[in-house]
Amino acid sequence: RQGMPGSDGGGVFQGWAGGYPEIVKENELFERYYRELGIVPAGEWDAFMAALREPLPATLRITGYRSHAKEILHCLKEKYFKELQDLEVDGQKVEMPQALSWYPEELSWHTNLSRKILRKSPQLEKFHQFLVSETECGNISRQEAVSMIPPLLLNVSPHHKILDMCAAPGSKTAQLIEMLHADMNVAFPKGFVIANDVDNKRCYLLVHQAKRLNSPCIMVVNHDASSIPNLQIDVDGRKEVLFYDRILCDVPCSGDGTMRKNIDVWKKWTTQNSLQLHGLQLRIATRGVEQLAEGGRMVYSTCSLNPIENEAVIASLLEKSQGALELADVSSELPGLKRMPGITKWKVMLKDGQWFEEWKDVPSNRQTQIRPTMFPVTDEEKLKAMNLERCLRILPHHQNTGGFFVAVLIKKSPMPWNKRQPKVHQKLPQSTGDSEGAAANSDNGCECATGEAALAENKESKEVQELQNLDTEQSKKERVCGPPPSKKIKLFGFKEDPFVFLPEDDPLLLPIQKFYALDPSFPKMNLLTRTQEGKKRQLYMVSKELRNVLLNNSEKMKVINTGIKVWSRNSDGEQFGCAFRLAQEGIYTLYPFIHARIVNVCIDDVKILLTQENPFLSKFSSETQKKVKDMAMGSIVLKYDPDPGKPGDLQCPIVLCGWQGKTSLRAFVPKNERLHYLRMMGVEVFKAKRKEEEPESKTQEEVQRRLAQAEEGMDVEDKEHDLVVKMEAEIGEESSHSPVESSAMETENVDLDQSSKNSHISQENENTDTSDAKD
Repeated sequence: RQGMPGSDGGGVFQGWAGGYPEIVKENELFERYYRELGIVPAGEWDAFMAALREPLPATLRITGYRSHAKEILHCLKEKYFKELQDLEVDGQKVEMPQALSWYPEELSWHTNLSRKILRKSPQLEKFHQFLVSETECGNISRQEAVSMIPPLLLNVSPHHKILDMCAAPGSKTAQLIEMLHADMNVAFPKGFVIANDVDNKRCYLLVHQAKRLNSPCIMVVNHDASSIPNLQIDVDGRKEVLFYDRILCDVPCSGDGTMRKNIDVWKKWTTQNSLQLHGLQLRIATRGVEQLAEGGRMVYSTCSLNPIENEAVIASLLEKSQGALELADVSSELPGLKRMPGITKWKVMLKDGQWFEEWKDVPSNRQTQIRPTMFPVTDEEKLKAMNLERCLRILPHHQNTGGFFVAVLIKKSPMPWNKRQPKVHQKLPQSTGDSEGAAANSDNGCECATGEAALAENKESKEVQELQNLDTEQSKKERVCGPPPSKKIKLFGFKEDPFVFLPEDDPLLLPIQKFYALDPSFPKMNLLTRTQEGKKRQLYMVSKELRNVLLNNSEKMKVINTGIKVWSRNSDGEQFGCAFRLAQEGIYTLYPFIHARIVNVCIDDVKILLTQENPFLSKFSSETQKKVKDMAMGSIVLKYDPDPGKPGDLQCPIVLCGWQGKTSLRAFVPKNERLHYLRMMGVEVFKAKRKEEEPESKTQEEVQRRLAQAEEGMDVEDKEHDLVVKMEAEIGEESSHSPVESSAMETENVDLDQSSKNSHISQENENTDTSDAKD
């Protein structure tokens, strides 16, 4: 939410006794304001206020695009929830988690269990470990219930081009990615998500969330949402402006709907917060609808109850659109969700308690604080045509949630000020360096978007187009999509590595193609690296559509991250015909194109692979031993297919990356993913925490720390391999088999007993417990 206190999130299992200092949950101005506005139905005020004073239940969502989402649900219901039945802690019966009635397919649950309670019994601690581990794998997302609504109302299909304007910390972005991958048999959906946030640091939190989902269709960018640049794409040799089919506009807000979770809102709440944010919210929403395709859908949402941030923004947007936009009627969508209709009448109040009913009543000395767009439309006919009652407001006491506001907009025609623009938008994006200052000083967003765009465009178009053509040609020649030149955009602190696409005739590709017998349809032009010079250590992959975006917009876009790792360089690998081993995070994308080095394994083999570090071939089934007997050493694919005739076994397919040595076979799977697969197979992986664990030797601790750092810094390709080799020497671990296996281990080789973190934890999010409250 662009760093605002009202960012979506649902702290994990904070529930009761969340560890907050005692704060008096009273605010007289808040009560006076909302009583007067009448957003709460008659007779429900006491229930509304009582709900606000209660802690928020924690909610979790099972990620829906993986084929084993149903297996996780089955595991939760049949194992963990059953163990909680009739369980008592301190003489109190433990409350069972409940499915959210309005969320599809029972994939979202809420619970009142706090961290404190979760640690009071082995069964609850086991449940807590399951939640933490599965969250790090990306199989469960901990997210506030109301925060799940906007992506559901976007109605996303796998071919949609989606913009998430204020995306951090990324739980809604994760939902959007899941929707793109609704069909797991399609490795590269035609759609993509561009997730943006104004705060550079929060962008990395966003990267962490997105990486757990291993999608080649997500790009994280760093811009001010109110002036996010227009992008171009190549359509049959022509340059065209990129318009999005779906836009999520979850704007910064005062966050008074989050009082149950962010308790300090009680003492900090004032109407001034909404008055200051209204202009920025309107500018972001305006920029959103400008970039929306005709027939496209934009969801505007806030975690605020205040009409100044909600209906006033929507009404102003509808009025400016002159019929180009309409509010969608979503009353039949999400059955089971209790909601209040949008309101059509409201007043504006200053922080001193002074009310104003119309703009004409506002004295001149208050006209910078209060703007005309904050008031309701007075023309009854216009007001009726807006259908503001189609907006929806979620009140906390109706379904034990936070407070929330959502409006769904459909674009019927271009915005009035865009109608006479040429097909290719030629205006340079404005500098984003001081955009926040401009946002704070500007009084509202309605005038700036109208006449100025066309004037500026006519003035600059010729010069700008020449510059852009030059830059685009140059970047296409070099296949580099690096940080944009500083002359075009001020890039304060922007130091990301470039994105360099591999030429189709790159000598690296031929041995990879041969070794893995890649299908002729394999889109090798989508492979990229993060280094322009030196040895390429990692190969990443994006979808064809994102490649198009990257190649055509390197001069105007601040890309933080995109693509998934599909291959890693393996020292000594050349002697076996391929210098690159498969990476687990990209295996589900690569697998459909691989025709060699695939070994089908049974469920007992999978258990051995995931519980033993470097098992001898003799431990595996005779079928597996036969398959690998004549296979050359090196990276392999280990595939498990469920047997419908054995319903007691795991009923979803698994694809693992492995390494075949002279006398052994091992899996390269990060720790939490190993634990996940083992849980799904019914293997007990719970390890109770001991109060006094034996300290590891200093050397071992240092090695583990550096292993974790190497995984976290996986984009620093030219350093990672040397670091790993050095660490192996420090540990003094000589492989009992060939030296190739040892070097192939690199950093994904995590033993089940190690206490190292999951490989994808970002710098901002090292500690699971501290990160919980963020999302």
